[in-house]
Amino acid sequence: MSFSQTLARRDGALFIEDVPVRDLAEAHGTPLYVYSRAGLLERASRLLAAFGPDNLVAYSIKSNMNLAVVRTFVDAGCGVDVTSRGELERALRARADPRKIVYSGAGKRPDEIDRGLEAGLRMFNVESLDELAMIDARARAAGVVAPISFRLNPDVDARTHPKIATGLRTVKFGVPIEEAPAAYAHAKTLSNVEVVGVDCHIGSQLLSLEPMRDALLKLKTAVLSLRQAGHEIRLIDIGGGLGVEYQDGDVPPTPEEYADMALEVVGGLGAALVCEPGRSLTAGAGYLVSRVLYQKQNEQKSFVILDAGMNDYVRPAMYGSPVRVETESTRASAPVDLVGPVCESTDRFAEGYALPEVSNGDLVVFRDVGAYGFCMASTYNGRPLPAEVMVHGSRVERVRRRQSVEETWTGELQPQWDDEPTADDR
Repeated sequence: MSFSQTLARRDGALFIEDVPVRDLAEAHGTPLYVYSRAGLLERASRLLAAFGPDNLVAYSIKSNMNLAVVRTFVDAGCGVDVTSRGELERALRARADPRKIVYSGAGKRPDEIDRGLEAGLRMFNVESLDELAMIDARARAAGVVAPISFRLNPDVDARTHPKIATGLRTVKFGVPIEEAPAAYAHAKTLSNVEVVGVDCHIGSQLLSLEPMRDALLKLKTAVLSLRQAGHEIRLIDIGGGLGVEYQDGDVPPTPEEYADMALEVVGGLGAALVCEPGRSLTAGAGYLVSRVLYQKQNEQKSFVILDAGMNDYVRPAMYGSPVRVETESTRASAPVDLVGPVCESTDRFAEGYALPEVSNGDLVVFRDVGAYGFCMASTYNGRPLPAEVMVHGSRVERVRRRQSVEETWTGELQPQWDDEPTADDR
């Protein structure tokens, strides 16, 4: 069962839900991120229903941190998975229940641990014995006990892009699963941490459930062994990573298939499950609207130059990620390189893409950019960050205003010596 299409063509015009894309571009400018509230809610509600009320769906906020997006998931019943104090504060700002917040990440600073302890989070996912010692020390200083799990690295190949694979022995994440008995035994000797669970996350953009199943089978064995050693495991965090359809031919598992597999493998262990979906909730519900600036051709290639660049959407440049775009043009397609205005040869969204013939000023809509789109954007080349809007039926709400040029240098200070007289002045 696929998701409902929130981008559609009606009488030749493109609509997101019930709003013409042309109207969005005219009112808010381009480049422009657009989120479909219906798309977000459909993805969240299906996953929540599939896992059931006894388990926790903790939205991985790093995939899209806009407060309106986070609030949409929180209101639907999700918790939040965070990896920094900034993400934690955003989750709390979006009114997430602290008892539904899980703190992940390999490099938690002391001040970040302090804030998590103060907020009263559900669990810290610990990734090293050094981090465990720091959490214990900060909890002791605060006079509290920190709930923790260890992130166990199962050494499973996620069969995804190497830059987003996190479950192999060669990456920085987690404690090797065979070291779990010693890690948990050591944690039991500390007075200011309480072991409440185990955690495992092997990577992102997974199009097959088999690597997840392999990892969870290893996790199940670890849980049974830890319980035999006297450790109470009440939570099993299975991570996230469910893939999305970035290109024709990608067939990711459905939320129901994902939940059924997890419940089959580890659902009978008498522990609540925690899953941490990110891109699978947001990618397909987000769009980047751009406008054609210029076109040119040389002996070998045709180029369509857009006003969106790699600073606005970096995944194609960083990961070689495929794109799918829509235009209102119904003219014949021809292979073109879709490129942006940034002064880098890597500022290329697609090479040899079959794009219908367009004119300067036409709109080009990128699909599936609700995850790792705006949140990875930058002001490189002095380009202001784009606006973000959310569509709800025929309603449109601006959820981030476009950054002004002046705001790109907000916070910068001139050195005091700039005001000192020069040698010639003396």
